[in-house]
Amino acid sequence: MKKIIAAIDGLKYAESTVQFAIQIARETQSHLVGVFLEDFSYHSYSIYELAPRLEPWEQQLRKLNEQDLVSRAESVEKFTALCQKADIEFNIHHDPNFALPELLHETVYADLLIIGKNETLSPYPQIPPTGFLRDLLGDIQCPVLVAPEDFELVDKIVLLYDGQPSSMFAIKMFSYLLPFMKMFPVEILTVKPQEENMHVPDNRLMKEFSKRHFHNASYHVLHGAAEQEIVRYLKESERPPLVVLGAYQRNLVSRWFRQSMADVLMEKLDSPLFIAHT
Repeated sequence: MKKIIAAIDGLKYAESTVQFAIQIARETQSHLVGVFLEDFSYHSYSIYELAPRLEPWEQQLRKLNEQDLVSRAESVEKFTALCQKADIEFNIHHDPNFALPELLHETVYADLLIIGKNETLSPYPQIPPTGFLRDLLGDIQCPVLVAPEDFELVDKIVLLYDGQPSSMFAIKMFSYLLPFMKMFPVEILTVKPQEENMHVPDNRLMKEFSKRHFHNASYHVLHGAAEQEIVRYLKESERPPLVVLGAYQRNLVSRWFRQSMADVLMEKLDSPLFIAHT
């Protein structure tokens, strides 16, 4: 049995995150932990809402904080009811300190994290990839499934493979952690420069490996710029496939100058992403 954690903002309950988490926990017979991020510095309101009114400032603040407590309690109740209905083993963690270090610490002791791609832990919306998610992915200690805003059942898997150890590590982790998904069509997608041949990198070794993990895998080699060609290819799918990739291996300085492939996919697509890096 594996331990899966789902990161949940109790003030902006993400239905899709919970649905993905419950489906995966049920299919893999895993224990699911709902990690409710209750950062004491985060509220559903901004300080600018405490405008001069008839009520004293302290009274306004107390009412808004009470509303947040109610919202967080309702989110826990929703999560509990869905887990009970699905008949899975689960429990709940309340993390009341700073959300990012708390969640990173939780990932040290988890096999898989599931989180929504729109999570901000802020009252202000952001365009994916959000700052919170980018910071999380840079230091995460387990594989992560980034869930889109709307839940759809997965019916195809695309493995991004460039011959680097990071892409193979992600493919291995996906195979070990989510074996039930290998019953879906699996495509191994590679992008190479125009002048190179149409064989996948380490062709013999890769096919020897995939034959034992993905019995009906197909291979697709594209030519061009990876970011552009991968997005174009994935957009042609009738339904968003689940995409497997390694990401965020670069150091902090290099991330300032060049986006990760995961950043590009979160920005351009609505696919669930399985990301793992060493």
